[in-house]
Amino acid sequence: MRTLHRSEKSRAKPVRKGLHPRNLHNQGYDFPALVKSHPALAPHVKPNAHGDLSIDFADPLAVKTLNAALLNRYYHIADWDIPEGALCPPIPGRADYIHYMADLFGLGTGPGLEQPSIKLLDIGTGANGIYPLLACQIYGWQCVGSDTNTQSLENVATIIANNPTLKERFTLRTQPDKNHIFEGIIQAGEFFDVSVCNPPFHASPDEARKGSRLKLNNLARSLGEQKAKTESPTLNFGGLGAELWCKGGEQLFLKKLIKESQVYSTQCRWFTSLVSKADNVKPAKKMIHKLGAVDIREIEMKQGNKITRVLAWTFI
Repeated sequence: MRTLHRSEKSRAKPVRKGLHPRNLHNQGYDFPALVKSHPALAPHVKPNAHGDLSIDFADPLAVKTLNAALLNRYYHIADWDIPEGALCPPIPGRADYIHYMADLFGLGTGPGLEQPSIKLLDIGTGANGIYPLLACQIYGWQCVGSDTNTQSLENVATIIANNPTLKERFTLRTQPDKNHIFEGIIQAGEFFDVSVCNPPFHASPDEARKGSRLKLNNLARSLGEQKAKTESPTLNFGGLGAELWCKGGEQLFLKKLIKESQVYSTQCRWFTSLVSKADNVKPAKKMIHKLGAVDIREIEMKQGNKITRVLAWTFI
């Protein structure tokens, strides 16, 4: 496994604050270096209103190309791609999740952090497969990605095939029943050290479209515009079907996840999930406690002005 090195000092001002100390993107994006290693990014890079090199984060193609460049340069993943409209995860924030999961196992901050004995399960890996990809490349973990969408898994399988070092570390499983999360995925006698999940946070397609419109308008205002130029509800980071919404939204999904985690309490050391809506944290923690977890942690992740939360719990 190759050692990951920090980029040369970025010529642009840092665009990210508050990321995990081990996050390679703490100093922002080094666009000249990214373009050099991934020339396809070049047409999307130009000075912003402050004179710093950047991309148009309202452009889905620009965002996807930036992701491919970041994964190529910092994590040695070649030919990463996703279908049009699929969820395009922001790499620095996703890497933060993995770093905080490593903290659960008491990893240090120096070189040689690989722990190939750690086994991770990603619930709803999507077409991007981002959490296992990062966990494999940063820490050398063994990873399983599950999803109900076979087309999404086929795309991740192509990414794995294009990166031979992943073949022994990253496997995929189809969830045959959308009403289950761990059942049908965790096999008899199998043990995972940690499960991760980025649950769908909307309750309907209409709610997802409204959320996309709000995010686009917020982004436009940050760029000095009154509202987004396009009336299309397409979000810059995409998202298809169950990637963004499910019946009952995030609240009901978390209830199902927590309830089913108790059934597999002896087969996974740490169950974890992102929680996008702050109002869902307290009832989720209450339910986890009621089901007998012996340790519950709320992990706060900061990316600029944005704060996201990860809930982690264990019955062991």
